[in-house]
Amino acid sequence: MKMTLEEVAKAVGAEADYSQWQNNIVTSVTFDSRQLQPGGLFVPLVAQRDGHDFIESAIQNGAVGSFWQKGHAHAPVDFPLIEVADTQAAFEQLAKYYLHKVNPRVIAITGSNGKTTTKDMIAAVLATQSNTCKTRANYNNEIGVPYTILSMDTNTENLVLEMGMDRPGQLHKMSLLAEPDIAVITMIGEAHIEFFGTRAKIADAKMEIIDGLKADGTLVFDGDEPLLRERVPEEVQTRTFGQHEIDDISAQAVVAEKKQTTFVASPWPEVQFSVPLMGAYNVMNALAAIAVGDLIHVPSKQMAGALAEFKLTAERTEWVKAANGADLLSDVYNSNPTAVKEVLKNFTAIQTNGHRIIVLGDMLELGAQSAELHASLAESIQPQQIQTVFLIGKDMQALYHALQDRYSEHQLHYYSLADKALLTVDLKDAIQPDDMVLLKASHGLHLEDVVAELQASN
Repeated sequence: MKMTLEEVAKAVGAEADYSQWQNNIVTSVTFDSRQLQPGGLFVPLVAQRDGHDFIESAIQNGAVGSFWQKGHAHAPVDFPLIEVADTQAAFEQLAKYYLHKVNPRVIAITGSNGKTTTKDMIAAVLATQSNTCKTRANYNNEIGVPYTILSMDTNTENLVLEMGMDRPGQLHKMSLLAEPDIAVITMIGEAHIEFFGTRAKIADAKMEIIDGLKADGTLVFDGDEPLLRERVPEEVQTRTFGQHEIDDISAQAVVAEKKQTTFVASPWPEVQFSVPLMGAYNVMNALAAIAVGDLIHVPSKQMAGALAEFKLTAERTEWVKAANGADLLSDVYNSNPTAVKEVLKNFTAIQTNGHRIIVLGDMLELGAQSAELHASLAESIQPQQIQTVFLIGKDMQALYHALQDRYSEHQLHYYSLADKALLTVDLKDAIQPDDMVLLKASHGLHLEDVVAELQASN
């Protein structure tokens, strides 16, 4: 990025004369004063903390200017401020301006599961052909999307944006900002059902991703999901992926191993695809990436090479070693019933010389159905396949009660959130070097702390 403060001011419709700052060059934009670099524009957002309170920190870190909400007290003296009615709105306006200026192809991705994995896969596939920028970490909301747009280099040709949501209207706003050329919906699950009530209403909200889709744009979606098929407007171009021949792109000959899954994708029977991840469910994410790559005319062999080597964002289905040598499958960033059942199915299919142990924490935002949905995981947990079960969190009590008739008190353990340290101690005592351990929960439980403790030497 390289913009004068005067250009920034004009982009957001600031009324005053900012021509005296035409030599002030903005090279980056951030809302976090701690991350600000020399040449940065500071955006003081008003949320749980008021960003205006951190203007001095931004100045000390080298800010060349800042947005400032009109009428806000304690404005700094002798520092370039661009007065706006609303700093969040100005943030979005500037992102829209910069997006049009760079003019990349935009790929927007949403879904109840697999958004981040699919984002990483799509970015890897497209990077084989052209300069590609993608959402970093979990910057996938109304703040993260404009931040990602403003973080891209001026030579970006493909911009891959992850879009999350937990309420109606959220994706509508982000889609109108991003104006995607390609929109991707990975799947419809129970994530955030607390706020929507039914999967059908979740599907309605996910379809908002096409609200800003360009007239000649394409929607890529899971063709095996009736809730999506029945909601696609006739005038929207589509490309479907799935497990059936009716889908435009489908998978056959799936072989799931501990750290790799291979498959063949129709219509390329001569190419074997591979992803460095456990789980047949990751094939669906790969098919979405292949569908996008095919739309952009990436050769199938190049797509296969990119998927075999792509790098996954941390804390998602990652194999790591415990200090004693046991294998830990860390999947602690998010969780919902569909995701847990899929990972359990694949985890129990992997051969081991030791025991299989699972550590499951609460799945958040399931609302009135939470107890029932937690208890429903019992159908995927059997003593013949999983020898020891550790559960943590208020809602996991429902699963604990559902498993008591098939597990002894030595095999089944329950902890409140306050007892996470005790859980860690008991796990260290229970895990043997040949064991495999799955840890999965919503990120709010921070089971990554448990993973780190298991990896640390005593």
